[in-house]
Amino acid sequence: MGSIDKYIFKTTLASFALVLVSLTGVIWITQALRGIDLMTSQGQTILTFLGITSLVIPALVLIISPIALMIAISHTLNKLATDSEIIVMNAAGFSPFRLFYPFFYATCVVALLVAFIAAYLAPDGMRRIKQWDAEITADVLTNILQPGRFAQLDKNLTIRIRERLPGGILAGIFIDDRRDPNERVTIIADHGTVQKTDRGSYLVLYDGNLQRFEVGKRDPALVAFARYAFDMSKFSQGRDVTLGIRERYLWELMWPDEEDKTYQQLSGQFFAELHDRFMAPIYPFAFAALTFAFLGAPRTTRQSRNFSIGSSIIAVFGLRMAGFACSVMAVKTPLAALVQYLMLFGGIGVGIWMIVGGVVVEPPPRLMEAINRNNERIARLFRRPATA
Repeated sequence: MGSIDKYIFKTTLASFALVLVSLTGVIWITQALRGIDLMTSQGQTILTFLGITSLVIPALVLIISPIALMIAISHTLNKLATDSEIIVMNAAGFSPFRLFYPFFYATCVVALLVAFIAAYLAPDGMRRIKQWDAEITADVLTNILQPGRFAQLDKNLTIRIRERLPGGILAGIFIDDRRDPNERVTIIADHGTVQKTDRGSYLVLYDGNLQRFEVGKRDPALVAFARYAFDMSKFSQGRDVTLGIRERYLWELMWPDEEDKTYQQLSGQFFAELHDRFMAPIYPFAFAALTFAFLGAPRTTRQSRNFSIGSSIIAVFGLRMAGFACSVMAVKTPLAALVQYLMLFGGIGVGIWMIVGGVVVEPPPRLMEAINRNNERIARLFRRPATA
């Protein structure tokens, strides 16, 4: 790789990283706001909130990476054209196809990143989200016990807390336990904390009193305590996590368990998801070829590039939208996956043909004349009338 190739390669990857981080950050914030109830309604910490919401980032990068690469290539080509570097390289003997080499190398790096994310990182993050969410949902102390509400955990067990304080402290705890038919226990405590051990989960109460009403006795037994452990293990047991299709690794989609109930019921979605993973690393090559085909031809600074930029955006997003449609159709129609492969390789083929042939995308003369006439009409509307 020569010095020019290294310069273009580094510029493209630097632009790609900047665009990828910016787009992913914006979209991640919109997704993270949906999970804000983890802190408000379920009493989780900011670290838990950030941990769960950050696990969705690999799935976002998987979708955004090809688009970020297209923007990076467009930016690099526009920079080279503005500085007249493409014209100089073309005059020095660089053909458009030769100029495409460093962009191809950058695309290979992005494709490897996308392949790794599609095969392992994205499904691993999604299954961690599901497991973490299951642990939070299964924990009654953070999910059901809401401040100011009477929560009936069992047929004859009611618990209420006044408020949640920083550090996981529960203030103003009331417990009414009538599960034993021979006695009724009422507990009132100033505050308490949740402690989980190998033997189970306990609600440790501090500074309170316990009233026990036994059958056949007239007066209740009253006990004041400084510390009392109330067993909550029965209500804090974890539940089994059933992995969805997006939580499966690539090899689990390629060789699924025939006895898996999810596979038996949704075999079409397994097929569609598998081919989506296969095609994910191909999209960067298609986007790179089409983008360079529209913008990589040598032009002077007087020639407008707006039409080529608009055409490349339409071609790339049209291909991506058609890919989404084929992915949905492939669930019931396996032939749609073949159509998606043909579209991708067809886009790559058309892009390479335009690059090798040196095709310059220019707007039709009639279109430019119509645009110029409209611009003149608009200018006349805002033109000041001549003074006498």
